[in-house]
Amino acid sequence: MNKTIRRTSVFVLLLVLALLGRATWVQAYEGKALADDKKNRRKTIAQYAQPLGNIVVAGSPVTGSKKTEGTDLEYRRTYTDGELYAAVTGYSSQAYGATQLEGIYSDVLDGTDDRLKNPLDALTRKQQQPGTVVTTIDPDVQKAAYRALGDTKGAAVAVDPATGRILAMVSTPSYDPSKISGTTDGDAWKALTTDEDKPLVNRALRQPLPPGSTFKLVVAAAALEDGLYGSVDTATESPDPYTLPNTRTVLKNENASAPCENATIRTALRYSCNNVFAKMAADLGQDKVKAMAEKFGFNDAELDVPVRAYASVYPSGMDKAQTALTGIGQFDVTATPLQMAMVSAAIANDGLLAAPHVVSEVVDSDGDPLTTFKDGDSERIVSSSTAEQLRSAMRTVVEEGTGTNAAVSGAEVGGKTGTAQHGENNSKTPYAWFTSYAKDPSTGKQVAVAVLIEDSGAARSEVSGNGLAAPVAQKMMAAALK
Repeated sequence: MNKTIRRTSVFVLLLVLALLGRATWVQAYEGKALADDKKNRRKTIAQYAQPLGNIVVAGSPVTGSKKTEGTDLEYRRTYTDGELYAAVTGYSSQAYGATQLEGIYSDVLDGTDDRLKNPLDALTRKQQQPGTVVTTIDPDVQKAAYRALGDTKGAAVAVDPATGRILAMVSTPSYDPSKISGTTDGDAWKALTTDEDKPLVNRALRQPLPPGSTFKLVVAAAALEDGLYGSVDTATESPDPYTLPNTRTVLKNENASAPCENATIRTALRYSCNNVFAKMAADLGQDKVKAMAEKFGFNDAELDVPVRAYASVYPSGMDKAQTALTGIGQFDVTATPLQMAMVSAAIANDGLLAAPHVVSEVVDSDGDPLTTFKDGDSERIVSSSTAEQLRSAMRTVVEEGTGTNAAVSGAEVGGKTGTAQHGENNSKTPYAWFTSYAKDPSTGKQVAVAVLIEDSGAARSEVSGNGLAAPVAQKMMAAALK
């Protein structure tokens, strides 16, 4: 054999060895990554090769699957009462992906989660029966919130204060996830994504807005915990009208005849006195108010329920006048309905905040748990004494003050209204808020609620927390205690 042939043979052998090495590397080391790649059509085919697992509310599935025709994706997602539960489930679309619980637990719901497989199945990559996601939602409270919100643009959240279980989570306007679950739903998708009311946005978790006077509960908690005032019945040093520090800007109260001058915290909450809480925030200083807000959950960028909620914000770097404005839930303070429900929940639960969660457990096809969320995993936010005083003052708001529309017959109810400015120089229709708690003394049942009405279509003069948001909260609390 001449030298040229030998060299050629060696070169070809090296090419074969390189090819074998590369094939081994791809199969042994890169196989899983390639199989899991979003662009791998086989992954999508496998995902929809069998009926998906279900998301369950009160023992009944609110999701399903149906056989498709004319496509290699054999099943598509369906929803029972899709618009009612969209803020909980999210959507699972063959064309547009998955969101919220559908997205977080997609591997469990399509049967590809490794925890569903025995060791042999893990090696063969055999697809197993899908698992189930069990939620904490109470269908009666969910329906009460959805029906009460009606055609308004808004959101509502209900939480069990003792356990942290989210009993209702509604965002309106809503949408039917079934209409975008296939591969040929482009028109429906375009309609949703171009709608100026943004129905795909979960306003309950992911659209923080100025909370207005509902934030006064946080400021009151800070003042009581700090010892700035001894009790909710101690007279404050609050001139009316109040001029913001180092400015000529006079802060007025909505009700000019209300007894807000030097009012107690109880009276100031009852009449929602801006002068009292603006001065209180300025006297405490931004650091103390911020510290209390953060104990309640503000500025938490990793609040997972397990869907991640956008952070509610209490700002930093303010002057004294700006700090005063935060005392009435304005300037750059923002909050989600979930956050304001957490404030009322901690007050209702004797000062302890139980971690909010919308999923109780995730189970395999045999019902064995894969993930369990603990109830009552709580943290102390304020003292028992402060919580009791705030509950007492909140009851005055509902019994005699600005929140009378929230009263539930036979129940202890406390709340706080809020009307927040919207737009430059408050040029747009204000936001209406209400946050509250309710307890049934005979059964021990309790609930904390927050409602946001972003836009009801009502005239500006008719927008108020008591007029628009409190009736929604009332229906939710009545349903929870029933």
